[in-house]
Amino acid sequence: MTALICGSMAYDNIMVFPGRFKEQILPDQIHILNVAFLVPQMRKEFGGCAGNIAYNLNLLGGKGYAMATVGEDFNAYRSWLDKQALDTRYLTEVPATLTAQAYITTDLDDNQITAFHPGAMDHSHISTVPTNAGITIGMVSPDGRQGMIEHAQQFASAGIPFVFDPGQGLPMFDGADLRKFIEQATWVAVNDYEGQMLQERTGWSEQEIAKRVEALIVTRGARGSTVFAAGEQIAIPAVTASEVRDPTGCGDAYRAGILYGLLNDMSWADTGRLAAVLGAIKIASLGTQNHCFTRAGIDEEFERSFGYRLGLVSA
Repeated sequence: MTALICGSMAYDNIMVFPGRFKEQILPDQIHILNVAFLVPQMRKEFGGCAGNIAYNLNLLGGKGYAMATVGEDFNAYRSWLDKQALDTRYLTEVPATLTAQAYITTDLDDNQITAFHPGAMDHSHISTVPTNAGITIGMVSPDGRQGMIEHAQQFASAGIPFVFDPGQGLPMFDGADLRKFIEQATWVAVNDYEGQMLQERTGWSEQEIAKRVEALIVTRGARGSTVFAAGEQIAIPAVTASEVRDPTGCGDAYRAGILYGLLNDMSWADTGRLAAVLGAIKIASLGTQNHCFTRAGIDEEFERSFGYRLGLVSA
């Protein structure tokens, strides 16, 4: 069982603002917004949804490929992927472009302001979903607009079930686009804010969206997550992190848990709990690909959090 994760590969420039955005923004002056934040801390990390999800899935022992377009500055990232034994066969370099670049500023309340330069990501449609490579599950994550549309169509035409994970790419699409994505997809994964936007743009409620797919997964940060599947609402508790250091990439870690569960025919209750454990491990680490874990460690954390063993490692 193998997953193909269509999405971005990006360099994340992560900054920490040692204050609160709400204290710097005047609500009655938002129409002439002109603010600057002093950020004493800044790091450059390897990121992008496809890269982050593949990284976490690989740590779990799941088999998955990232499919993305990258720029001429990708060598450092490629070397990192090689060290992690991550397969790069579906990464395509686009000449005269930069790899996508994210500039993320986080405040003390874990609110984020992000500026994003897509670079090579805008050419993602030049990559085509392989239909003869043993891909059993797909994922359409934030990517170039045309790439997301075409990859969803290609998965659907090939009969490959896929997760529609629009993320920060959701605002690029209108209601008709999003309704088509949902009709093509097998599963949909969003956070609570994206879920609200998805409902507003499609005109469908959570329950109506859930009826059109096998499962709708909605993450709610510290309030856990909810899986709508087979007419049920499965509440997944949040896992308490050892410490809260950086929320960037938590959603991608969670989605790797979802893919692992789907690849291994796990129940939604177990899949959601595994995903929650991964999100908690990631939030305790700076950056999106600097945390590390073993399957045995996941088993121990799972039992600590939920009172029973998942059994990733044989007893």
